[in-house]
Amino acid sequence: MIKLFNSLSKKKEIFKSIVPGQVKMYVCGMTVYDFCHLGHARVLIVFDLIYRWFKASGYEVTYVRNITDIDDKIITRAAEQGVTYGVLTKQFIDEMNADAEALGVISPDAEPKATESIDAMIIMIQGLIEKGYAYVGSNNDVFYAVSKFNGYGKLSGKSLEDLRAGNRVEVDKFKKNSFDFVLWKSAKPGEPCWNSPWGKGRPGWHIECSAMSNKFLGKNFDIHGGGQDLQFPHHENEIAQSEAFNGCQMANYWLHNGFVKVDNEKMSKSLGNFFTIREILNHYEPEIVRFFVLKAQYRSPLNYSDTHLEDAKQGLTRLYLAIRGNDTRIDQEIDWKNNFASQFKDALDDDFNTSEAISILFSLANEVNKSNQDQEKQLLIQLANILGILEMDPELFLRGNIKSSDNDIDIDLLISDRLSAKKNKDYQKADEIRIFLEGHDILLEDTPNGTIWRKK
Repeated sequence: MIKLFNSLSKKKEIFKSIVPGQVKMYVCGMTVYDFCHLGHARVLIVFDLIYRWFKASGYEVTYVRNITDIDDKIITRAAEQGVTYGVLTKQFIDEMNADAEALGVISPDAEPKATESIDAMIIMIQGLIEKGYAYVGSNNDVFYAVSKFNGYGKLSGKSLEDLRAGNRVEVDKFKKNSFDFVLWKSAKPGEPCWNSPWGKGRPGWHIECSAMSNKFLGKNFDIHGGGQDLQFPHHENEIAQSEAFNGCQMANYWLHNGFVKVDNEKMSKSLGNFFTIREILNHYEPEIVRFFVLKAQYRSPLNYSDTHLEDAKQGLTRLYLAIRGNDTRIDQEIDWKNNFASQFKDALDDDFNTSEAISILFSLANEVNKSNQDQEKQLLIQLANILGILEMDPELFLRGNIKSSDNDIDIDLLISDRLSAKKNKDYQKADEIRIFLEGHDILLEDTPNGTIWRKK
């Protein structure tokens, strides 16, 4: 049984799918006007892991992750660059997909763009007006009337009274209530726009996800996910729109991954501690970044620092060292009755606790180092592959970009010279060769099958 923390009920629940054996999951994706950052990486990796675990657990999964390809930031950035919004968004969709592929993220089953579902959004907005949940302002913008929806605040725990006390919402003279939010924006001169019953314009942000989840997964589906920062107001507004339109619960379970911090401070451009995935991958192997993200349970804060990335690098290196020299691939399914496999399963069944699952992998790696049994190595690889790690050739990972021979040093020749020196009992020369190689970030390991090397 898979247990997960439902943000809606504020407690851990046993997962029960609407259709036995099937999971329908919608995750809020990226707004594509710039390179993806570390926060995006966490969303991509976390829900990829959840997708993988449901499939490994025998479920048939339909995973939808949307793309927001029209909004104020996109229009502004396109104007700054002197290109159309379509040219801009295509560039950054391609960049996003390149980052996701590098991080070992499996493509979702559907990745709809907002601009491809405008008709569905218009139908939903019309329905909300007819049902009395929305109205047309004097400026021809369409607004959602928050006070009409009795369940507003049930996800975030924020009541309208609390919001009024906090005075957090900017007053708009075209709204009936300062808390109402826009469903359809009238077009300004030169902006991209679509025809609608209320004139030319474009959708508001919140209606996009309501319409696309409804279109691809139906009125009621199993899981809605995203970053914790989307819980309010975006996901709260989605619930208000979808449930008012459909007359039933939108998603049964809401999952939110925790915030990303940098050296214990919230990541932000204003603080100068903002990192794109591309920048991080210039310094670390993608699998190290993925391992770093998964070391923390998905709901906990993720603290980024060079020290933590180096720790992740050393940890992943330990696992790769354990499977080094595994030439046998055992073509069989995982034996979940195995003690290590059973503990690994229990960890992921408990709200996708990757932190605990990884500790099980380290315990298994210790056992592999003692026994050197190919079958245990294979189990370690199989379990790790569910997390999307240990998917590289061990030698390629451990040696990095260092080749056996280049213009500066010939590693294999020096290893041979060291072996000859040891045979001749010239231990000083043998040590000098080892120290020389360490100075070039090459570590030697003497094994019963000869001397092997890896990057320091």
